[in-house]
Amino acid sequence: MTRPTGPVAVLGLGTMGTSLATRLLDQGIQVRVWNRTPERTEPLAKAGAFAATHPAHAVEGTSAAICAVADGEALGAVLRGPDGVLTGGPYPGSLVCASTVAPEEVVRLAGDVPSVLDVGMLGNREHARTGGLRLFVGGEERVFTAGRPLLDMLGKEVVHLGELGSGMRMKLLLNLLMGIEVQALAEAVELAAATGLDRQLVLSTIAGSGFASPVMSFKSKRLAVGHYDKPDFRLRLMAKDLQLVVDQAAEAGVRLPLASAAAEAHIRATEQGHGDEDCVAVTHALTPNPGTRK
Repeated sequence: MTRPTGPVAVLGLGTMGTSLATRLLDQGIQVRVWNRTPERTEPLAKAGAFAATHPAHAVEGTSAAICAVADGEALGAVLRGPDGVLTGGPYPGSLVCASTVAPEEVVRLAGDVPSVLDVGMLGNREHARTGGLRLFVGGEERVFTAGRPLLDMLGKEVVHLGELGSGMRMKLLLNLLMGIEVQALAEAVELAAATGLDRQLVLSTIAGSGFASPVMSFKSKRLAVGHYDKPDFRLRLMAKDLQLVVDQAAEAGVRLPLASAAAEAHIRATEQGHGDEDCVAVTHALTPNPGTRK
């Protein structure tokens, strides 16, 4: 496997950012990390990463920088805010935007950066830690070719989709499907409970049926026990992505009734205080008396 030509920066150490940095360290790559809350850098620093004080500091001397922050506002701050990656001028390495944001926002924030890719990541923290992600990439062909060694180290499948923004378009489509599937599962279980069926029996039946997707089968385990802490994917991030889908559809003149309904439910559950729980906590938005069920 061809390796990156120099150190790699990872900016944003949430679930995925931390796992990506860990993967690179395990592969013997020099890693420089930064996070808005510095304490999250400590475990990686103990594992051999260099903990930077701000984004511009993190990318010093690197051949690539991976941005894995939560949303467009955070990405803008990392790239163009005080001490941002691009504050002092163009970044000479490959800038990899792995944050899920609006496709046009990637293009706007990248501006005149010569080498930038947007990467939609499919998978969870374990996939990221072990190099098992599926990566969907947008950007110029020459930039993709140059960044391919790094992407191959992070993913088991790497697909170049076309122009910058294409990776985000694919990621939003995938999260749309996931959001609708999880909401459909939650709705089926709420209806079952409301009409007298045994909740656990319904969940096991759905999980074992041919109607359940792998995501639904996996999330049925969380619904069965009613524990939504230690999230695989936070509810507020799913709500954000579904709203991005709705906005994209409106811009394109496309009606997506399921997407609109799913976005509304996820936003409602977030407003009820469940945003940092797993996305299956959307079930709270369906409960007649919110807060009465874990």
